[in-house]
Amino acid sequence: MQPENKRIEKKMNHKLCCIGYITRDKIVTPGNTVYMPGGTAFYFAKAIKQLNPEGFLLVTALADEDREAAEDIRRDGIEVNLLPTTHSHSFENIYGDNPNERRQRVTAQADPFRIADLEKIQADIIHLGTLLADDFSLEVIKYLAGRSTLAADVQGFLRKVEDEKVFPVDWAEKKEALKYIHTLKANESEMEVLTGCAEPHEAALLIADWGVKTVLLTLGDKGSLIYTGGQFYDIPAYPTLQVVDATGCGDTYMAGYLYKRSRGASYQEAGCFAAAMCTLKLQAHGPFNGTEAMVNQIIGK
Repeated sequence: MQPENKRIEKKMNHKLCCIGYITRDKIVTPGNTVYMPGGTAFYFAKAIKQLNPEGFLLVTALADEDREAAEDIRRDGIEVNLLPTTHSHSFENIYGDNPNERRQRVTAQADPFRIADLEKIQADIIHLGTLLADDFSLEVIKYLAGRSTLAADVQGFLRKVEDEKVFPVDWAEKKEALKYIHTLKANESEMEVLTGCAEPHEAALLIADWGVKTVLLTLGDKGSLIYTGGQFYDIPAYPTLQVVDATGCGDTYMAGYLYKRSRGASYQEAGCFAAAMCTLKLQAHGPFNGTEAMVNQIIGK
């Protein structure tokens, strides 16, 4: 892939950058079926747009026929570097009565990101919005870690696709790759696949032993746990009026957390802000559409 957006040449240093794919999504819930853009890049950027997009850069890739999804984000005031790819990532997400559990199919896959695509990017924090194991090679991770503080959602590194079905697998290169990732997020099931530990405190300590500086474990309605600098932070799950759509909740959490950390918030403050964003996100289809004031109201500020 070669960058088509000439603005990447400006070498502007951003506060926060998300690199990941906008996907073509089919979301099936017990009461509805929705077709829409998705993926970490989509949910992350849309959440940042609702907060403050100044200093934020989205790097994504889409097939020609799907470019409108990136143009829509540009119209939101988000700076976007759009890379070409033969196919767009295409997912089918199927939820049952438990919104914390889903089945997935992958009907098309995009080309992996390459170092050549990312050489001009400069940002204080780069979030890797990985969706599938091939999105970011170990070489790309090492390269970006030499330029920025790296954050990542582990979900994609633990996904194996066979006959369009997605299966959880361990990350073969984890002990090498995690040395380069400063902040790592995993949900409860991903945590267990990655570490073999069912107890969050034990899992967080093991992930930290592998080199991660800040471990974020999201535990559904049990809240979330942050481990950094030898200290645990317990983050509550704020009650929601109703659960409408859980797709993108993890991406919303990371957007809120990294947004607040990039602006100097403490770990506890950033975690609570991220959790409150998820409470609002759960109550409607699509990406987070609240405001910072609404988030602070949930927290009790």
